[in-house]
Amino acid sequence: MDKSLSAFRINNERFRANFETLAAIGATPDGGVHRPAFSDAHLDARRWFLERAKQIGLDARVDGAGNHSAVLRCGRADGPTLLLGSHLDSVPYGGRFDGALGVVAALEVLQIVKEQGISLNTHLEAIDFTDEEGHFANFFGSLGLTGKLQPEHMQNPRGGRDRFQEALRRAGLNESSLFSAGRDPETVAGYLELHIEQGPRLIESGMQIGIVTSIVGIRSFKIRFLGRADHAGTTPMGKRLDAAQSASSFTLAARELVMKEFPGCVVNVGNMEFEPGAFNVVPHTVTVALEFRADDDDKLDEMETALLKQASIEAQRFRLDSEIVFLDSAAPAHMNKQIQEAFANASKALGLKHTFLPSGAGHDAQCLAQICPTGMIFVPSVGGFSHSSKEFTEWEDCINGANVLLQAALTLAQ
Repeated sequence: MDKSLSAFRINNERFRANFETLAAIGATPDGGVHRPAFSDAHLDARRWFLERAKQIGLDARVDGAGNHSAVLRCGRADGPTLLLGSHLDSVPYGGRFDGALGVVAALEVLQIVKEQGISLNTHLEAIDFTDEEGHFANFFGSLGLTGKLQPEHMQNPRGGRDRFQEALRRAGLNESSLFSAGRDPETVAGYLELHIEQGPRLIESGMQIGIVTSIVGIRSFKIRFLGRADHAGTTPMGKRLDAAQSASSFTLAARELVMKEFPGCVVNVGNMEFEPGAFNVVPHTVTVALEFRADDDDKLDEMETALLKQASIEAQRFRLDSEIVFLDSAAPAHMNKQIQEAFANASKALGLKHTFLPSGAGHDAQCLAQICPTGMIFVPSVGGFSHSSKEFTEWEDCINGANVLLQAALTLAQ
């Protein structure tokens, strides 16, 4: 790397001011944010992103999948683009750092390059991907950009099709536009993402930078346990066709199954919807939101077979029927070795302790890895908290991560 480029650093005060301005959009009283995809707060945050890009003098764009971009022309007109970014949507009542840190850092990198007049061989693009958190469908913004989004991904959106179509309308999108966002892989030089770890490994090991080696695959299903509604006071316990019993039994059985047969993998039941949902009525239907993760496709296949079989067993145990609806999936991904090396070299040059580790959380990077060299870095999460208002990263660590991102981008864009 050019020694003159190694001296550049982000503007700490500006970086923090932008982060705090964004954190106030959808802020909750307990210090978190509530910005589910396409909510009013999310749309406000995305407007802030585009306005900030224009203020910096960047080209502001929105593609057919709703991905928001700020572009800095650096290389030849027909040259490739190096993407940097993350997402501005949050889980319901989540934290300020998840996703947002990476977007603000990407903007700061582009602003440094622009104001310093740094000459690079590739264009730079800061990007905010649509619905990374899967409020409607996992990663449909990044899948749209990679050209991997398929109509079946949109057939069973979380929350239902009517709600999904209304959300798209409010954002100025429609279902047909989602499939127009695909890019020619030849035009994408790579993708870099800065993110909080969302776990305790960096904090516990005293490391300042985590260089991601791989990202787990994820599959999601809805399982409906179908019983019969009866009076909760007059129907004997042994005669009930109680959907709640099957759903609860499955939840416990799924945990035991994965811990015993799939060590290192995880399963989660994140929601149960009871119908009719009354104190004095035996529920006739309980819909379970099931998600499971593993680091390779074979394990995911095995887990899918075992978990769906277990759901059928638990339904039969309580004399119920069941229905299984596939929602979406994201394939496991390995991060690019050259980019990992660039992150490591940047960390060394900045005097930062770093380590290599896999990601147990899903990220847009795993979609981008299907079409271009991709890399991620983590910064420490205090207490390991994330998807919670308790989520917190020391600002010094945020600065460290942004500077590693800057230095790696300058190296790779040459």
